Amino acid sequence: MKAEGPAMTAPLPAPDPLAPPLCDAQGRRMTYLRLSVTDRCNFRCTYCSPASWGGKKDLLDAGEFERIVSVFARMGIRRVRLTGGEPLARPDILDIAKRIAAVPGVEHLAITTNASRLESLAGPLRDAGVTQLNLSLDTLSAEVFRRISKQGDFEAVLRGIDAAAGAGFQSLKLNVVVMRGINDAEVPELVTYAHARGITPRFIELMPFGQGTPVPTAELLERLAASGSVLTEEPQESAASPTSGPARYWRMDSGRVGFISPLTQNFCGGCNRVRVASNGDLRSCLGGRAQAPLHQLIRGGATDAELAVAVRRALGEKPEGHRFTEAGNGATLLPMMGIGG
Repeated sequence: MKAEGPAMTAPLPAPDPLAPPLCDAQGRRMTYLRLSVTDRCNFRCTYCSPASWGGKKDLLDAGEFERIVSVFARMGIRRVRLTGGEPLARPDILDIAKRIAAVPGVEHLAITTNASRLESLAGPLRDAGVTQLNLSLDTLSAEVFRRISKQGDFEAVLRGIDAAAGAGFQSLKLNVVVMRGINDAEVPELVTYAHARGITPRFIELMPFGQGTPVPTAELLERLAASGSVLTEEPQESAASPTSGPARYWRMDSGRVGFISPLTQNFCGGCNRVRVASNGDLRSCLGGRAQAPLHQLIRGGATDAELAVAVRRALGEKPEGHRFTEAGNGATLLPMMGIGG
């Protein structure tokens, strides 16, 4: 009788690169895609868009953005934010928003905007499927506005914010980049302005991408307390939540106030974000230059699985933190409008 050899087993199938979860080198789960649709802007804010920035060439079209989002959604992305530059500067922004909002798996679609074009676009964006707007406003003074941005229509911004407040979005946030000696004294006034319109203000420590001096979050909290505000810190949202972000929130009688503190309260440990620039470059971290050229793969005929492999490879090199505070690191960073925020 012939002796029986060891039982033969079929080889295990290779893992599906499109199957969630999508994790980085530290095991942090990515659920949030920040997608820049343009690096052009009708403003020139000192901390974001230096005069020397010439912009990228060959930006992606609406169909390519939709393709990228669909791949990320299959990998576990649930929240998408359209950034810039100024995303509303794209003439096809409503088409882009509508396409992305319809991608299976996308549960939240947000846009960060300077609000200057919202007077006519707030309602159409909501109808296209946008659920949240983050509105950039650093000052309530026309004079200070001109110091921060040499271009831009201050009154159009205020009208756009009012239009957004009346358009029925699920969530509105007011982003304020705080600069010492420029707008830091306006923090209480900006809180009152935002809460009067049902908007949550968020104060952001200036990051080392341009001009200006940052103001620590602790100092802003002291300033609000000195103005008579009573603040109670809210529990931090779980980083595993698809809607979580880097902000920490406090409650006041009139509403919530958020603080984003990349320098003094590093938020990298709970990072759930991946960024794609307007030309299709995937950037695994806001504070670095490592990238994956998704646009070249798409235009070269790559399959969705091949795109997913490139994404996972790039995230496998994502650093533990942004290293903004390391000496000399600012010189290696792209301007904010070149990254997509």
